[in-house]
Amino acid sequence: MKVNFTETVLRDANQSLIATRMPFSDFRDILETLDHAGYYSLECWGGATFDSCLRYLGEDPWERLQKIKNEVRHTKLQMLLRGQNILGYKHYPDDVVRKFVAHAAQHGIDIFRIFDALNDFRNIEVAVDEALKQGVHAQGCICYTTSPIHSIEKYGAMGKQLEALGVHSVCIKDMAGIMGPKEAYDLIKVLKKSIKIPVFLHTHSTTGLGPMTYLKAIEAGCDGIDTAISSFSGGTSQPATESLHYALKQSGYQTGLDEKMIKKVNDYFKPLKAKYASSGLLDPFVMGTETDALVYQIPGGMLSNLIAQLKAQNAIEKLDEVLSETPKVRKDLGYPPLVTPMSQMVGVQAAINVLSGERYRSISNEVKAYLRGEYGQAPGEVDAELIAKVLGEEAPITSRFADTLEPAFEAAKAKLGSLARSDEDVLSYIAFPQIAEKFFSEREERESKRITYSIVRVEEEIAV
Repeated sequence: MKVNFTETVLRDANQSLIATRMPFSDFRDILETLDHAGYYSLECWGGATFDSCLRYLGEDPWERLQKIKNEVRHTKLQMLLRGQNILGYKHYPDDVVRKFVAHAAQHGIDIFRIFDALNDFRNIEVAVDEALKQGVHAQGCICYTTSPIHSIEKYGAMGKQLEALGVHSVCIKDMAGIMGPKEAYDLIKVLKKSIKIPVFLHTHSTTGLGPMTYLKAIEAGCDGIDTAISSFSGGTSQPATESLHYALKQSGYQTGLDEKMIKKVNDYFKPLKAKYASSGLLDPFVMGTETDALVYQIPGGMLSNLIAQLKAQNAIEKLDEVLSETPKVRKDLGYPPLVTPMSQMVGVQAAINVLSGERYRSISNEVKAYLRGEYGQAPGEVDAELIAKVLGEEAPITSRFADTLEPAFEAAKAKLGSLARSDEDVLSYIAFPQIAEKFFSEREERESKRITYSIVRVEEEIAV
């Protein structure tokens, strides 16, 4: 049996350990080696990479994707898409979702891993449909969590729902590394019996369960796993690529990985890890094993960002209180899985509750939108007092929220005018308006300076 490996160093490992601050220039020279290492796919886009490129790295995320595709010709490129949220933190109209998926496919995405934070599959139907129309691989996700209202049987039923949507494969997304070996074995067994399409598993090393969970999942018939090259593995990232390859090879499984190539990949990223560690970008906290995550269930990317935010407010000493408050907020909201954007919403609200000294003295706009039903149907019962505090006599939305939204692409394009050079710019603006506008303006300034510099050099040469 072959087990497919998806390498996450270009996206989730980077996001989980260093809050997605790895610029394209840091990994450009290793792309050709990654392309020939034998991976099933390279997860390289989506998640927080889009936001981070515009906000922190001064990169156009669309250009970044195209540059990766120009170097990677043999291995499938994979992205993480938040369904109706696309890559932002709210729901967008269907015309925007379709445009985004179409352009991402045109720029090189071969596999769309599509999820909804609440497992409300009404919110991934349009993205899945457009991926199928574009002729690329649509992978539907089940966001895994534990709570009094979640069960193996319920997840098995979700697998059937996804298969009915027409997806090519199903991924169990254990974003906080809380799935144990027995749970993995049982869940994969149920899914392999109930659906005919391949089943993949995504987990993290946060709690130390990751490698054991993967091995039991594979024994149950799991078709593929996500791993990170060892220098960027462990902690809140994924289990190590090389270690899982070694263990599976000993057990008689095939992986397709070239050991010499993956060693070159690891040797390349070792000094980068040292650089990020010395700069403080890689916090030692996220590299450890944190069994408390079995209680608070915070995913790696959320934890690294939460630490950065508390440090920025000189409140890092409040981290333990915020982590303790997180599951309480989650219960109040009906036990949503802690995956983007729910993880950020719950984490931020927990931080607000702790830093303000009173629970729900202030409620974030995103949590208010959630309570109104703008993110979909809550998995469980939401605290009645909290709903009343936000909505009063108003009834929450029960239909698919996107059905209430007017098309937005053409209006945004007209508003931007010449500031947008392409449809991709318009999509960036719709996802992150203020950040994108700032990026576009700075791009104009940079190019103006380059043109001025070039003219001066030409004039100097002519004079000489």
